[in-house]
Amino acid sequence: MKCQVFENPSPKKAYRVIEEGIRKRVLIVILACCSASYEGRARSRLEPGERLIVIKPDGTFMIHQDRKVDPVNWQPPRSRCRSYMKKGKLYLESIRRSPEERLEVEIHEAHLVSCYTARDRHELEVAGHERDMGDMIMAHPHLIEKGFRPVAREYSTDAGFIDILGKDENGSLVIIELKSRKAGVSAVKQLKRYLDEFRDDRRGVRGMLVAPSITHDAMEMLEDEGLEFRSLEPPRELRSARGVTLDNFS
Repeated sequence: MKCQVFENPSPKKAYRVIEEGIRKRVLIVILACCSASYEGRARSRLEPGERLIVIKPDGTFMIHQDRKVDPVNWQPPRSRCRSYMKKGKLYLESIRRSPEERLEVEIHEAHLVSCYTARDRHELEVAGHERDMGDMIMAHPHLIEKGFRPVAREYSTDAGFIDILGKDENGSLVIIELKSRKAGVSAVKQLKRYLDEFRDDRRGVRGMLVAPSITHDAMEMLEDEGLEFRSLEPPRELRSARGVTLDNFS
């Protein structure tokens, strides 16, 4: 069955449903009054309360309260989950082997237990990060300036990895630091550290900060250091819809 839902099941009924769901590797959702204890890299105790419990086919185990985004207790994928009865009470257990961690949940009252055979093979697509800006510039170097030629990406230096290393139409080296959001003083300092790696030939090296916008303080520091700024928005097209032209960025 695609989905099974049991309202106010007895402890034994809830145990049978959960145990079968774990065995069949389906998505299990439980609404219950429960308490939890954790032992591993630390130790914690969660007193009884009404909570949402999710057990995923990959072993992920989460306990959510009625507030906040993150679970209050959780175990990562590949944890070993099981349910068991002890003195008429229902317990859930999730064990992680490395590092050794154990999360035990006592179900005081189950309000809803559901099992769902989920099929989802797609990964989340995200656009608008520095990497997307780098892809765009590598494919369309004129977005930086006429005659710009990228020669390396993620170029390693003692100060870190330069996002894009290139040359302008006159052959001068151009060091580019990318930011997908408004750039601040820290971005200018990072760019300056990259340029200091080329201090023996600083006269032939340009430093350029590329971002949608820049703070006033960062712009002042940029000008004081003799560095440059180019305003460029990161691409917003998801990869599945990449047929859209980039003319609006030129």
